[in-house]
Amino acid sequence: MARILPIKDDALEEATRLLREGHLVAFPTETVYGLGANALDAKAVAKIYAAKKRPQFNPLIVHVPNVEDVRAFVVMNARAEKIAAALWPGPLSLVLPRTPDCGLSHLVSAGLHTAAMRVPSSAPARQLLRAAGVPVAAPSANKSGMLSPTEAKHVSDAFGDNVALILDAGPCTVGLESTVLDLSTEVPTLLRAGGILLETLESVLKESIAVAGYDDTAPKSPGMLSRHYAPNTPLRINAPHAVDGEALLGFGAPVSDEWANLSPAGDLVEAAANLFRMLHELDAQNHTGIAVCPIPEEGLGRAINDRLRRAAKGEK
Repeated sequence: MARILPIKDDALEEATRLLREGHLVAFPTETVYGLGANALDAKAVAKIYAAKKRPQFNPLIVHVPNVEDVRAFVVMNARAEKIAAALWPGPLSLVLPRTPDCGLSHLVSAGLHTAAMRVPSSAPARQLLRAAGVPVAAPSANKSGMLSPTEAKHVSDAFGDNVALILDAGPCTVGLESTVLDLSTEVPTLLRAGGILLETLESVLKESIAVAGYDDTAPKSPGMLSRHYAPNTPLRINAPHAVDGEALLGFGAPVSDEWANLSPAGDLVEAAANLFRMLHELDAQNHTGIAVCPIPEEGLGRAINDRLRRAAKGEK
């Protein structure tokens, strides 16, 4: 199994060396754990695709420690500067045109002329990024299409010794992947719902934002495939009760047949933080199915429902 080390000076030093040598290092962010590789090294980035069994038409998000570093790799237009000033560091990725000769591997962009960039707010992630001194491509540290990892153990269970090192800082606080906003075209477009709300983005930009649909052929960012974030156990959504053999994942006031509850108080922030962890736990219990109680389609509930709809796609 992969080594799991708490984020301390010696672990950061080793992680930095491994990244610079072209190895994969998993690390925590405020959203989920990322599977990191040096974004300037095409062979290292290719290891991400191989380990995740990820289609190479699906781009990756590049993580850097501050906005100044972002400007070295993409063209920051006026909208991007406004968003960055208000919401970075944070759980937000921006898709922008690559700068000429930016040095990023073309694999991170899946051959597109854009790159998705993020400045995470997680202190451990920023420690690693500052120490590494290179941009780090880091999709969620799970096998492609499966449940995202919010704890170091989830990463170890998924990859074993295919990852050189896993840095551990405990559970992720947000628990859902970053919001992805495309600012490379005339109309700003939400490509993936996440930890930053659509209303927040529109309030900062003072304009409406279009919402993209799923794209299974040529996605412009991660998180646009129609089936994603799925447990091995069949998932049923908007279910007030379980049927025989199912585990019920509740939300709000507890019901008699639930196995776990995302938030007994009906708190969407708490529910988002618990979502993937509880699905991992129920998935390991050999139920015939997992039923999830209705989640309000508002605020972070939209991002939670987005993950649940895609996880349940194709299930009866």
